[in-house]
Parts: sequence; C-alpha cells; structure tokens
Amino acid sequence: MSKGLQGKVALVTGGTGGIGRAVCERLAKEGAVVYAADLSPGPGWQGIETLRLDVTDEAQVQAAMQQVARTQGRLDVLVNAAGIEVEQTIEHTSLEVWNRVFAVNVTGTFLVSKHALPLLRESAGASVINFGSYDGFIADPGLAAYCASKGAVHALTRAMACDHGPEGIRVNAVCPGYIDTPMLRSFFRDHGDIASLESAVRDVHLTRRYGTPEDVANLVYWLASDEARYASGQLWVLDGGLTAQVQQMKL
Repeated sequence: MSKGLQGKVALVTGGTGGIGRAVCERLAKEGAVVYAADLSPGPGWQGIETLRLDVTDEAQVQAAMQQVARTQGRLDVLVNAAGIEVEQTIEHTSLEVWNRVFAVNVTGTFLVSKHALPLLRESAGASVINFGSYDGFIADPGLAAYCASKGAVHALTRAMACDHGPEGIRVNAVCPGYIDTPMLRSFFRDHGDIASLESAVRDVHLTRRYGTPEDVANLVYWLASDEARYASGQLWVLDGGLTAQVQQMKL
C-alpha cells in the first residue's frame, strides 16, 4: 500500500455507516489519523477514533472541531458523508420531513465545513469531499426531498471550491449511484422480491453490477490524496455507467 496519506488528519461524518466506515478504513490504511463522527459511533476500531456528532447541531460540530484542534492542531481531509434518504413525492412529504432531509444532507455539510475551515487552513493542502448523488443530476421516482438536497450539495460544493481554492483548500463531491449498503438493502426489502430487484438493478448498469462501499472509498482516497492536487470544484459520478445511457431506449 502506498501510505499516500501518511501523517494526514481526516474527519469523516457518517463515519460508522456503510460507506462512511469503508472510507474511514481506507484512509486509515493509507496512513491517516482518522476520526469517524456519527450519531452513535460506538467504540473506535483499529487506527480510528470515534466522535459522537449530530451534524445538524452547531454546538456539537464546534465541539468536535475543538477536540480535533486540541489533539491534532489541523485537519487535512474532511469527508461529509452523513446523509439520509426519505422515499416520498412532494405531495406526501411533510414540511418536517423536508426540513429534516435538508438539515442533515445540506445544512450538516455547511455546518461541518464552516467550522472545519480554521483547521483546514492549517493544512499544507486540504481536501474536502462532499457527498452528492447521481440523484442530484437525474431523479428517481419518490425521492423528491433527497434529489433536491443532493442538487443543493452539488451547488454548495462548487461555491466552496470557488471561495476557498485560493486558500489551498480543494473541494469536490462524490456522486454515487447504487451502492451495496444497509440503505440499499432496506430499499430492496421494502419494494418486493429482493432477488428480482437485485437482478433488475444490476441489469440497468453498463457494468452489470452495483457498487460497493470500497469502490466509493477508492475514489474518496484519491480525491483526498496529493495525486488529485489539480482536482477541485468537480462532481465525480460513480455509478457503473448508469447515467451514461438513455434509459428509455433499453429494450
């Protein structure tokens, strides 16, 4: 392994979830000191320290950054992976649900990034990786609030890259498609026969498979590393070719 993040300090929100955990493990394997921040983080695991963090609570975000400041003095990599998905059209989405989706997916990304800036400025070359979605470009049925929130994350990513690039802070977004996580498994369980759905999902991908958390972690690692030092302000779609095709022409 290249140890391409040796000596770097990273914080990952949603760090104990399916994708977040894989990201934490990959960054730690590459030599980074990693903080996995989540609502119920539990004990840390090899090379990774956990922080209890509700990304919608500004006081908790500030406290988390203060802890990193006390122990590390800087932050080199910030991964905003915390997110939620609610399956509803706008007709059936309450204002409470709408606000909750935006609070976690958008406001959480804003708050964590905002309060991380002083630590990111102490890095010799900081990288922020937000989590968008292919649903921020095209839409799946019944995911109105989620799609809207991810479109907002995409716009925020570009704005942050413009504002903070001159300070040596790169900002990009990873935009996954179908990834084999507990969230996807829950979707399969809620919509009928699991085996048939798994097969159908695979068939609409050019690669004839959906992604794994490790696939996402590979891209996050590259964006975090100095190998991506010229990459900023971009939305990196990782979807097995799903959005490269015209779906209505599939026979």
